Amino acid sequence: MKTVRHLLATLALTATAFAADPLPIAVFDFQAGDRALEKKGAEVGLLLNVLLSTQPDVFLVERQEVEKLLGEQEFGLSGTVSADTAAKVGALVGAKVLVTGRVFESGGKAYLVAKVMGTETGRVFGEMATTPDLGELEAPVAALAEKIAATVAKQSAALVAQVEPPEARLERLKKIVSGKKLPAVLVSIPEQHLARPVIDPAAQTEIMKTLAEVGFEVVTAAEVAGRTDVATITGEAFSEFGLRRGNLVSCRARIEIVMKDASGKLLATDRQMDVAVDIAEHVAGKKALESAALKLANRLVPALAR
Repeated sequence: MKTVRHLLATLALTATAFAADPLPIAVFDFQAGDRALEKKGAEVGLLLNVLLSTQPDVFLVERQEVEKLLGEQEFGLSGTVSADTAAKVGALVGAKVLVTGRVFESGGKAYLVAKVMGTETGRVFGEMATTPDLGELEAPVAALAEKIAATVAKQSAALVAQVEPPEARLERLKKIVSGKKLPAVLVSIPEQHLARPVIDPAAQTEIMKTLAEVGFEVVTAAEVAGRTDVATITGEAFSEFGLRRGNLVSCRARIEIVMKDASGKLLATDRQMDVAVDIAEHVAGKKALESAALKLANRLVPALAR
């Protein structure tokens, strides 16, 4: 028990190293080296969840939610996550970092080997703890949790995709469209949160703002009548409650769009998912939609400026 109390104190000190925004993390059961250790793999995952959940700047995705979401996609809590599938799993459960691993015995010792994976960057970092007796998991899992917390804090820039500064992003997009004849654009992306229509759709607003700042003429539906030079971006967007931890709420968002040129020819279909955390549910939903819209806009601008 002293080991756990010591770890909780250490994690509290480590918290200052994390970014200001809580980092959504999902912890999975560890795979077992043989069938006799399968129960131990699940115990390691459960205990890691308990220990990491005390970290104030880590937003841990609840195990029940992870199991439900991955079960719907024929994934499981154990043995399904690799560097190749991390992005898909992260999008499904709304996590920026995944923690999985393996338990096995060798040379009279048991090894707990963890993989810390960034869902956006694909980077993987490893940590390990050993024990002579798997009957006493508290100490080795506590040591492993401490190492994982330190790795996430130290390697956060490598694990989570860095956000491009707004000024640099606009300059990059302006260079893409420089010297090209740009069409007028109508953007219509209705939005819902928890089955309720939203009066001021965040996704539509962000895409319109980006297009206007880059140099496109953005028009309203009332201004389209009689014009034959207007491209259209239509679609739908929604955000929904993810989970709550203390005063913090996470929301997931998804945007789907169809883009056509002035003649009605299909230029592109695209979609984007994202997740955000805030103390207010609707603000978290807006932030998730805004983030997804900015990522979509990065791909829409080059397609419109062909």
